[in-house]
Amino acid sequence: MNEIKCVLTIAGSDCSGGAGIQADLKTMICNNVYGMSVITALTAQNTTGVFDIHEVDSDFVASQIDAVFSDIVPDAVKIGMVSNVSIIKVIAKKLKQYSAKNIVLDPVMVATSGASLISNDAKETLVKELFPLASIITPNIPEAEVLSGISIHNEDDIKKALEKISEFSDAAILVKGGHNVNDATDTLYYNKAISIYKSQRIDTRNTHGTGCTLSSAIASNLAKGYGIEESIKNAKDYITLVLENEINLGKSSGPLNHGYFIASKY
Repeated sequence: MNEIKCVLTIAGSDCSGGAGIQADLKTMICNNVYGMSVITALTAQNTTGVFDIHEVDSDFVASQIDAVFSDIVPDAVKIGMVSNVSIIKVIAKKLKQYSAKNIVLDPVMVATSGASLISNDAKETLVKELFPLASIITPNIPEAEVLSGISIHNEDDIKKALEKISEFSDAAILVKGGHNVNDATDTLYYNKAISIYKSQRIDTRNTHGTGCTLSSAIASNLAKGYGIEESIKNAKDYITLVLENEINLGKSSGPLNHGYFIASKY
């Protein structure tokens, strides 16, 4: 019998399949882990934007988490879109109850399209309740600006923002550089040291779900026993490949080609 590591995504659903739990589960299967999902919100969105959000009742979020952990215990947990205070609190309570490990927190606040995905009062609760539980936190540049209160224009600003965010958690913090103009450099703050992860910026508009994909790939690698830094490297290698082998779907920022790995085997 083949053993396989298991990863849980706690996040919102993207009906167009490019981001959220759909991107998470695609990423997990392509990184050879078994993916499970707890849905926190349903979104009406596509490549052009987010048009409506229906939040799941927090009690039902709790029931989903109970159902997963009472049967198939995850080796890692990825947290994505958590849009209100009650959902955030119940997730924190349940993760503590089950002593969840390898928690990757992607503080989803702004969609690739620029749409806000979290209420203002939930931001403070997110920092208070979930940041202390995380193994690694993965904001993009706009999210790092919100969390730190620092306007980011260059690498020095990123380092200042990382130091500020580190006041809220002992977790590793990775600021994703996909919003940079010339490259896709990510900056890690881990054990009070800064590491730079440089990679080529792929010339494509089809980047819908890149943040979800990177955080899920990191969670998949942590589940398989890799450390923080190697998990980040492996995840960046994965996302570069699915961006390079792009598909062109939708009228705006299209989804990634996760199926490249499957199609290449047949």
